[in-house]
Amino acid sequence: MLKKRTTKVSTMTDSKKCAASGKKDSAKAKKIKFYIEAPQASQVAIAGDFNNWSETTLKKTLNKTWEKDISLKPGRYEYKFVIDGNWINDPNNSNTAWNTYGSQNSVIEV
Repeated sequence: MLKKRTTKVSTMTDSKKCAASGKKDSAKAKKIKFYIEAPQASQVAIAGDFNNWSETTLKKTLNKTWEKDISLKPGRYEYKFVIDGNWINDPNNSNTAWNTYGSQNSVIEV
């Protein structure tokens, strides 16, 4: 149900992968579109290490998907979607990492 559009996407991004490094700050940010199909949801947000795990609200579109463009510099980022208060991984992204709470986060590399 969760998908991301930018370039072709199957696991949240087809952007070239690169490890986070000191070059991250000087590299150019790329606009990444996150979206999720959640027609019954009343509120959807995304939270990750790119926004200090604060919930950034997605906008509901006419076709009942929720989306948000976020500018990310090259690097590795962990995130989750928050649908009506429930934190979930991106079901279209098999890239995950364990977190300190004993669950997994979705991972995107830009």
